[in-house]
Amino acid sequence: MSAAVVLDRPLGWRQIGALADDHQPLEISAAARSRIDRAHELVLAIAAQNLRAYGVNTGVGALCDTIVEPEQRRQLSRNIVMSHCVGVGPPLEAPAVRAIIAAAINNYAHGHSGLRLEVVERLAGLLARGCIPEVPARGSVGYLTHMAHIASVLIGVGHVRVDGERLEAAEALARAALPPLTLEAKEGLSLVNGTPCATGLMALAVARAERLLDWADLVAAMTFENLRGQAAAFDAAVLALRAAPAQALVGQRLRAFLEGSGILAASAGSRTQDPLSLRAIPQVHGAVREQFAHAAAVVDAELASVTDNPVVMGSVQAPRAASEAHAVGASLGLSADALGIALAELAAMSERRIDRLVNPLVSRLPAFLAADRGAGSGFMIAQYTAAALTAENRRLAAPASLDGGVTSGLQEDHLAHATPATLKLLEIIDNARTILAIELLAAAQAYDFAPPSPARAARTDSMYRRVRKLIAHYRDDHPLADDIGRARELLRGERAEPVERA
Repeated sequence: MSAAVVLDRPLGWRQIGALADDHQPLEISAAARSRIDRAHELVLAIAAQNLRAYGVNTGVGALCDTIVEPEQRRQLSRNIVMSHCVGVGPPLEAPAVRAIIAAAINNYAHGHSGLRLEVVERLAGLLARGCIPEVPARGSVGYLTHMAHIASVLIGVGHVRVDGERLEAAEALARAALPPLTLEAKEGLSLVNGTPCATGLMALAVARAERLLDWADLVAAMTFENLRGQAAAFDAAVLALRAAPAQALVGQRLRAFLEGSGILAASAGSRTQDPLSLRAIPQVHGAVREQFAHAAAVVDAELASVTDNPVVMGSVQAPRAASEAHAVGASLGLSADALGIALAELAAMSERRIDRLVNPLVSRLPAFLAADRGAGSGFMIAQYTAAALTAENRRLAAPASLDGGVTSGLQEDHLAHATPATLKLLEIIDNARTILAIELLAAAQAYDFAPPSPARAARTDSMYRRVRKLIAHYRDDHPLADDIGRARELLRGERAEPVERA
């Protein structure tokens, strides 16, 4: 089993990504447990001293000024969870749910939420047992519905998946010898509140985007070599004229991938300049990396932040519940929108390179890379798929953060739409992975038609051989979608060949 991620200080996006996609276990440190216990003591003190506190002894949303008597506070917590379980549509994938749960535990471990340690440990227990709540993906302007469907499992309501089997939550808890919880004051609110939903999803998106960006450089280098590009455009001195460190990094990576290419040496000087889908790879991929770096910093800042409303502070003698707006994930929504636009552009450029590989008018390769030039269509329609996904990304890239809306009887009259923004981003990443998978297959197919001399660069040749170990030359003898699926898994499950960073 992989080494556990230990939650002591705030987690980072890489750790959330590892918990989500790589199934790494999570351990809560003694210091974090102590902070969680102390925050719960503050909630008890607030209740005992009858201090007005949102969601502790008042209703929520537009009912924030309605006092809830002590004997109703457990019911309030349960009712919050039940009434917020209004998600619709297909369920989130399991890694997304794991990411949300991990981000929620991280939020509670700051020590300003007020849940009992038992509740937080139960969430960690779901991760440890592979018990994944079924969380409908749609129907939320923020985060409440997704979090509520996770919280409902703790009280024995809803559905979960365990090893692929769909179970009633109560049955799953019984199998795991975990009795359903009775939620105490503020616990219902804390379980549905804050930005862990968008933060977890964004951490997962950033982790997947990092891998995708590394693959994009290598796949682009393979196409560049196949199309006999003019490598002078990637010269370090030339690229240094623009003050763009990420552009310089991409240029350095491209030079490393293409080092020693006899193909490029033979074609040097044959054209004045290449089309932009080849010549501008450092500029576009570098700009995308800039947006990636910003998004990654935003996620880490969010993970380092307390996002409950209210937060509990002070001492048991002088407790305080502060109502604020930390649960508004504006920075997450804006950065998800920006990264989505950037990755959509990166994928659109990949589609243009695919078109150049399959188009005999510009490729100098067999038409559509078909093995049988008469009866075969080769990659003709695979380029259609890439074009369709590029268009879909264009639609998905419309900003969610500007959607607005008014809810809860004018109490919540500004909505950041951070969770919808991150869900769109994950879709864009998935589409971009498919487009790059098609480009990778097309580039490998193009290499098959090249004469043995001049030789490929060592690194592009290594990647070509990795592809051919998994996927044979395409001869129109089976659905090409099967090969695209295998290439997608390669891009999802492995890292591109590393290159030292500048």
